Amino acid sequence: MTEQNGFPAPEHGLVVTHFLTVRDVQVSREFYAEVFGGEVVLAENPATVRVANTWIIMNPGGGPTPDKPDVTLRAPEPGDPVSAFLNVRVADIAAFYTAARAKGAHFLTEPQDRGAEIRCYLRDPDGYLIEIGQTTGLLHGITAT
Repeated sequence: MTEQNGFPAPEHGLVVTHFLTVRDVQVSREFYAEVFGGEVVLAENPATVRVANTWIIMNPGGGPTPDKPDVTLRAPEPGDPVSAFLNVRVADIAAFYTAARAKGAHFLTEPQDRGAEIRCYLRDPDGYLIEIGQTTGLLHGITAT
């Protein structure tokens, strides 16, 4: 893969990124750079932040375009059902939780031991759900219940 100024551009095969429709590009870009230690690759059009081994791409919503004629993009509204979310795996959930809270992240609960993993959830500035998990029991054959 070639990275033009850090932006993902595969020479062969593919690379997976995650696109988020956001209300305020600057606020969202800073959240992913600060809370997840991401690198801002492109400030806008589209805002792109490299986080670990992936890229989060952010742009404001909008109506249909010729290549997506029946699609309208919008950030989630409070109370919208969740159909997908980011799943972030960390080596030390207690350390991540403490550091992220110090940076202003708001978690739904403290980390909970679920047997196969310890996990908790937070929301980004637009309300997108993000699972933070540390694999524990799964490494020893304990599956989720």
